[in-house]
Amino acid sequence: MESDEYEYSGFWVRAGATIIDTILLLLITTPIIVTVYGWSYFTDESYGIIAGPADFLISWVLPAIAVIAFWMLKQATPGKMAISSKIVDATTGNPASTAQLIGRYFAYFVSAIPLCLGIIWVAFDKRKQGWHDKLAGTVVIKKTKTGPEPVKFRNT
Repeated sequence: MESDEYEYSGFWVRAGATIIDTILLLLITTPIIVTVYGWSYFTDESYGIIAGPADFLISWVLPAIAVIAFWMLKQATPGKMAISSKIVDATTGNPASTAQLIGRYFAYFVSAIPLCLGIIWVAFDKRKQGWHDKLAGTVVIKKTKTGPEPVKFRNT
């Protein structure tokens, strides 16, 4: 992989990718949750953080498996694919290992807990790494020239 063909994916494009991924996950998990618990799942305060074993599987386990599987197979979630980005090992540029990807997923919680500072860190870091990237030894990159064809005019 030629390093001059790639650049680090910044905060705003990654935020856009996260929005895409969140919408897709909600489109998949919401109908399942409603089928199991009904619409009261969203309004009944007695459910607490986790409404039961099915909720845990649908809301926590299924997304974790889906995200890690996409990272392993495609080096990106659908949102990252939409912005032409991929997750690679920060040292070599090769695909991240399974251990790195699993660690990266759980490191998201570390990044999010203190007011999402670890995620916002992407905006200020030289290599655009969030804390989850730093902990896992990964970076998110994209090809440098991913925009549309440049404008060309005929000389008249």
